Amino acid sequence: MSTLYSSFNAGISGLNANSTRLSVISDNIANSATAGYKRQSVSFQAMILSSGGAGAYMAGGVRSSTMRLIDERGALSPSSNPTDLAISGRGFLPVTSNSQGNTPLMLATTGSFRPDSQGILRNEHGLVLLGWPANPDGTVGTHSRDTAGGLQPVQINRTQFNSDPTSEINLRLNVPATATREGASGDPHDVTLEYFDALGSSEALNMRLTPVVPATGTSNQWNVTITDSSSGAVVGDYVIQFYDSGPNAGQIQSVTQPPAGEGAPYDPATGELAVTVGTQTLNLNIGRLSDGDSVTQMASSFTPVSIIKNGSPVQSLLSVQVDPDGMLRGIYDSGLVRAIAQIPLIDVPNPNGLISLDRQTYRVSEASGPMFLWDAGDGPTGDLLGFAREESATDIANELTNMIQTQRAYSSNAKVIQTVDEMLQETTNIKR
Repeated sequence: MSTLYSSFNAGISGLNANSTRLSVISDNIANSATAGYKRQSVSFQAMILSSGGAGAYMAGGVRSSTMRLIDERGALSPSSNPTDLAISGRGFLPVTSNSQGNTPLMLATTGSFRPDSQGILRNEHGLVLLGWPANPDGTVGTHSRDTAGGLQPVQINRTQFNSDPTSEINLRLNVPATATREGASGDPHDVTLEYFDALGSSEALNMRLTPVVPATGTSNQWNVTITDSSSGAVVGDYVIQFYDSGPNAGQIQSVTQPPAGEGAPYDPATGELAVTVGTQTLNLNIGRLSDGDSVTQMASSFTPVSIIKNGSPVQSLLSVQVDPDGMLRGIYDSGLVRAIAQIPLIDVPNPNGLISLDRQTYRVSEASGPMFLWDAGDGPTGDLLGFAREESATDIANELTNMIQTQRAYSSNAKVIQTVDEMLQETTNIKR
């Protein structure tokens, strides 16, 4: 009779196992439209109570176990929001529920992030996107890669206004060769060089070029004095000597400084004069020695050819973009594109060992292994994509097929219980 009762128990375990499978299928189907949902799978293992020896066989039945397949990726779909994020490969976005810090740290594979009232990027579930903030010049410092200590909530409105101070001015002009001959008037020529300071204000340098008039002959030499218009201070003193013959006639022969002259020495490798205004360094490119693309001394007229500078005044943030390497950049109305933050991707050795949380998020566990923060697209991680969402990993057709199989298996196990019940009834009927 114990064998018959074991059949009864095996049938019950089959009903329980297939009930679990149906629960998983229903969960997968219910989340078929949930962005970033990772489907669960069920596996069955036989329970062995008898080795099949000389004694009576005892049916052990079946045991079920579930596992969320976090390493499976759903299809990517486009969107119209630049901070809708998805990953084209392995890796997780760092998110948290705390807008003031980086704990508790959670992992997500996708999210529709938009700025809240404070400019902090939050997804549709209120979770905050984390990243490494950029410095004012758009560079991102070095951070530890095995801890979340350097991560901060990504905030956009703190960069709503930005300045792009000038660092380079390319100057091309021609000074008259006749001005350095004996008997010339010695009148100077002035050039105004606009630049933008760190606050986005428009300032100016005045470059005065004064010819050196010799008593006899021609000097081909000019004294250059650079003055900051806002303070009136001299920030650069130089002497430019030009060739007066040969294949390099009219080109720069040398650039020197008088004793105790202001400014950094001329760099012949780059053709630059570096002057400092307050804490701002401006590199004035006048051209290299013996180079036709430089300041020249030709003919008899003073001609400013071109003045090209970088930088811009104060500008407003128009939009943002996310690069495949995880760099979140602001696009300003002047055309400036500058990094706001870098969003790293987190990877663990065993993604399926992560602890599943609400809102399609996960937490590192002992089974998942330690986390490491990668630049997107580097190491094992995929590229980070803006204007994209990851869809649910549920395959409706596959789930419906599994549902049919589960229904048949459940019915078969119920039939086993019914048959055992009938056999026990027959046993009871032996004595009437």
